[in-house]
Amino acid sequence: MTSAPAFYIPSPLWGEGRVRGEVRESPRDYARGLRRRQTDAERRLWARLRDRRLLGAKFARQVPIGPYVVDFCCREPRLIVELDGGQHAARADYDAGRTALLQALGYRVLRFWDNEAVRNTDGMLERIAQALSPTHTRPSPRPSPRRGEGEGHTPQLRRGRG
Repeated sequence: MTSAPAFYIPSPLWGEGRVRGEVRESPRDYARGLRRRQTDAERRLWARLRDRRLLGAKFARQVPIGPYVVDFCCREPRLIVELDGGQHAARADYDAGRTALLQALGYRVLRFWDNEAVRNTDGMLERIAQALSPTHTRPSPRPSPRRGEGEGHTPQLRRGRG
């Protein structure tokens, strides 16, 4: 006869937490846990983005958006900054789908590798600042007509001399 252990540890499938990429708790609680367990790269970038330190832009970290939790989000210009560790190299399709959904929700997504955040923080902040600048805003879906091309305007043919 084999002896059974004195205690029982349930499978993660029965509890809360991450199981094979699925979140078994509310996105808000999951995001809160991620904020407590930051990577070195996230900690380093957050120190430079928090308290409106970059161009006065208000960033939040580990923000639930749709079914995902993004690393950093600046809501007003709808900019998301994601830091990808080595595990993302094997998940390129997943990340592409995630980026596509976030873009469909109207966000611009910037992705950086973790090691870039540690080795070249200033260069990364420069690229984020460029994305925040007004010249990087999206073009209007209904741009103003060119001069002379508005409603009620009949094009006139120019006659050359000759």
